[in-house]
Amino acid sequence: MNCCDSTMDYSVVIPAFNAARTIGEAIDSILRQNVPAREIIVVDDGSSDDTGDIALARDPGVTVVRQDNLGPGAAMTRGIAHVSFPIFASLDSDDVWLPEKMSAQLAHLVANPDCGFVFSHMRTFRDDGGQEGAGVISPGWSRITMSGRTDLARQVGDIVDPPGGRGEMIDWLARARHLGIRMDMLDTVYALRRIRPDSLSYGRSAERDKGYARVAWLAMQRRKAQAK
Repeated sequence: MNCCDSTMDYSVVIPAFNAARTIGEAIDSILRQNVPAREIIVVDDGSSDDTGDIALARDPGVTVVRQDNLGPGAAMTRGIAHVSFPIFASLDSDDVWLPEKMSAQLAHLVANPDCGFVFSHMRTFRDDGGQEGAGVISPGWSRITMSGRTDLARQVGDIVDPPGGRGEMIDWLARARHLGIRMDMLDTVYALRRIRPDSLSYGRSAERDKGYARVAWLAMQRRKAQAK
């Protein structure tokens, strides 16, 4: 791929809620990519702070879409609907990419035209002085590492927020697999996932974990339907 290759054109979607402290760093990590994004879409999911205004001020290439607080899945769905390019990527508002992420994933998508979505490994970090949970490397079957083909994402459909606010991407990726969409994992760490006590994904909670039970039930229903 060269600097004028249209296969390098991509959009980035960031769902954001009350992320004034971290949204700038997330956007900066996109701006530092070896292959620049053609558009950055921040979906402000009913924030009560200055998330949207900070995002707009960060770079002229940022578009902010504002909606009532509906959840990260709904915000991500709204963002995908606004994407202008055949390839998109996504990043949470409190996480960051390493500079080579998009060049590696775009190259993979070009070399593997039957691959719908490509992910990478990610590493956890903390910025609150704590050490627990930091430095863990794992396969990032996650919104923060995903890049892929916009038409296929729209084919999978809405990202549905389950009870408790967790598990929406697990359900969406399961639906993509059910459709036969190929998803690949790169072995290299290209994203950093911030963990902090007030984040939605931090720790365990019976109330928040209700979503996982709902996701498991939906997957079981799909398997039953397929078996008929």
